[in-house]
Amino acid sequence: MTAPSKSVAVITGAASGIGHELASLFAARGYGLALVDIDAAGLNVHADALRERHGCDVMTYVVDLAQPQAVRDLATSLDVAYGEHLALLVNNAGIALGGRFDAVKETDFDSCMQINFNAAVHLVRALLAPLEAGAGGWIVNVSSIFGIVAPPGQAAYSASKFALRGFSEGLTHELASRPKIGVTTVFPGGVKTSIARNARVPEGVDEGIRAQQIAAMEAKLTMDPQEAAKIIATAVDRRSARVLVGKDARLAEKIQRLLPTRYWKIIGRSA
Repeated sequence: MTAPSKSVAVITGAASGIGHELASLFAARGYGLALVDIDAAGLNVHADALRERHGCDVMTYVVDLAQPQAVRDLATSLDVAYGEHLALLVNNAGIALGGRFDAVKETDFDSCMQINFNAAVHLVRALLAPLEAGAGGWIVNVSSIFGIVAPPGQAAYSASKFALRGFSEGLTHELASRPKIGVTTVFPGGVKTSIARNARVPEGVDEGIRAQQIAAMEAKLTMDPQEAAKIIATAVDRRSARVLVGKDARLAEKIQRLLPTRYWKIIGRSA
């Protein structure tokens, strides 16, 4: 899908991983970009490279999505700057939070929900009208396969991703009769990003054990982010309501459908 003139794509978590690759894809298609991340250095390096390679307009927004007021300010800035030229909102930013529920601090749990769920909801709420105006637009909410299956030790992360899934599916149904706007919900499996290395863990976790857990998790992150981004972009082109990214995601979803209360007995054997 090539962008109409002046169409702008907003992508959160754009400094690395899937967001980084989506920014490259949509820049190549002629979109102007509004890129959001907390990593100022990574964000600006990528923005400069995109300007040089594609000659596109790129604005960067260094924002901590864990701060509700910062999210509100971001939404206002985007609406004022772009208005009805907004054509795509990709809620991709997210953090991982490992640890069993009784070991995770309430503040960490709440921060995970704020970044992975509340920030996305607020951006959709603030930008839905301008996205639907003009030539129309689209929303992409990046959940996770852990928004379909919930492993032990991932209660907070799964809660945030299940919440994003529920919000996205409900919104999809509400917008079904409105031809100029819609939602694609994305469920990635093991994509090679920095999410494992950057995962938050409860205080007091032994560093050796943490290193082993990170190594084990990273071994399961096998899909290249560029491949994942292409799958997501194709789903947007097709106006798909839902896309599972990776063989592991498709397999886990199938097992969950067949064994909705016992799936982890099967999936956990290889976890």
